[in-house]
Amino acid sequence: MDKQYCIFDMDGTLTDSMHYWKDLGSDYLHSKGISPDERLLWMVQAMTMTQAAQHFMDSFGLPGPPEQIIAEMHAIMEAHYREDVPLKPGVQDYLKQQRARGARLCVATATANYLSEACLTRLGVLDQFDFVLSCEMVGVSKERPDLYLLAAQRLGAPPQETAVFEDALFAAQTAKNAGFYTVGVYDSSYVDSWPELQALAHETITDWREAL
Repeated sequence: MDKQYCIFDMDGTLTDSMHYWKDLGSDYLHSKGISPDERLLWMVQAMTMTQAAQHFMDSFGLPGPPEQIIAEMHAIMEAHYREDVPLKPGVQDYLKQQRARGARLCVATATANYLSEACLTRLGVLDQFDFVLSCEMVGVSKERPDLYLLAAQRLGAPPQETAVFEDALFAAQTAKNAGFYTVGVYDSSYVDSWPELQALAHETITDWREAL
């Protein structure tokens, strides 16, 4: 990968945290005495936190407001980000390698900024990035390209000169459709869609250590 501008997803791409997020909706609803079905949990994975909170209110009559539900879910995740979410092996060296060759890097994540920055700070890599952007900042999920386009604009690069690193097939598809060079990153949470991601992406990474 020789692009001078790089946009990294965080969860499942830089950090081994997707299993926490995959369980979050279920854990939260169970804490309210609700047993959700798998279809609902699958739908929630593609939503922003605000969309998920509103969906819980509409589907289960939770009192809300959405900000309260988000705060409660954030509290669950915040403990993980501050205490035990790890980087994937090889990520720190890969980021340093890209910076050493003059690449500009940023993070574009569905996770709220204060959580992602707290995590990346604890892991000692926040200073490798020019900035961190979240879906909450643009108000839409990665099913639309707004976040990637804003990140590219702030990097000062057109999409075709910018690499987007993603583990989620739907997000990689969004980036590729918007003209970005797409790098698929393997994560066990998306093992079923890995063949499709391999076929879609311009290149793939199964292990960051092998990408050095």
